[in-house]
Amino acid sequence: MSETGALDAGRLSATLSGRYAAIQVVESTGSTNADLREAAAKGAEDRTVLIAEEQTAGVGRRARQWASPKGSGLYVSVLLRPGGVPFANLGSLSVVAGLAVREVAAGIGVDAVLKWPNDVLAGPERAKCAGILAEAVAGDETTVILGIGLNVLPLGENVPAGPGGLPATSLAEQGATETDRAEIASRLLTGFDELERRWRLAGGSLAEAGLLGDYRRYCATLGQDVEVQLPDGSALTGRAADIDPAGQLQVDVPGGERYTVFAGDVVHVRPAKA
Repeated sequence: MSETGALDAGRLSATLSGRYAAIQVVESTGSTNADLREAAAKGAEDRTVLIAEEQTAGVGRRARQWASPKGSGLYVSVLLRPGGVPFANLGSLSVVAGLAVREVAAGIGVDAVLKWPNDVLAGPERAKCAGILAEAVAGDETTVILGIGLNVLPLGENVPAGPGGLPATSLAEQGATETDRAEIASRLLTGFDELERRWRLAGGSLAEAGLLGDYRRYCATLGQDVEVQLPDGSALTGRAADIDPAGQLQVDVPGGERYTVFAGDVVHVRPAKA
């Protein structure tokens, strides 16, 4: 296992040459997603990458706080302009990113699975090691900011469980054979680049991109009895039956009906109470 200090934009740019338009590393910022939203409004190019050593106001879905302590994780956002992908398919980018994170974890010896819609869980206790946030940006051109927070090194004792009650963990705590953050960043951005290009060519269809089967295989949510909490305070309880080509969860409820649940409409997805 190897560990290094600060991330180096020059090293990453050389390693990832030709895959991304620009790669920048900053010491500290509020939120890499927020910074790239501003950059997008100023005309930043497709496949612009921003990585922070620390975020002071990192957020996940529904503006939930994401702990981003300095030097312990990867806090990376990618600006994408996937022209030709229908708006309805943009949400499946979270699936693409989740698959890229899981592949990196598996490659360094960490048992990891996906929790719909945007979490990566690791270890026998299925603690949360990564969160993903895809945000569409208003404008004339289709633009998405894709953010990934991945815990690489131990976070310390003061990091609370997430809003869904999942404890936090890191790749190192789950026995990773590699903890050099620059190497993991390179692997992650390489894998995401390859999967996103397939997704983009397929018009955002996970099935046509050949990614739907992989997500179904690694999604621990499928087959569980779940309670889906909705913004109006109501809940939908049933069996998580499938993921559709746009990355939405299909839930079979008592009585034989099947409901499609959209990620943007979900507050929490939890195991149903016995």
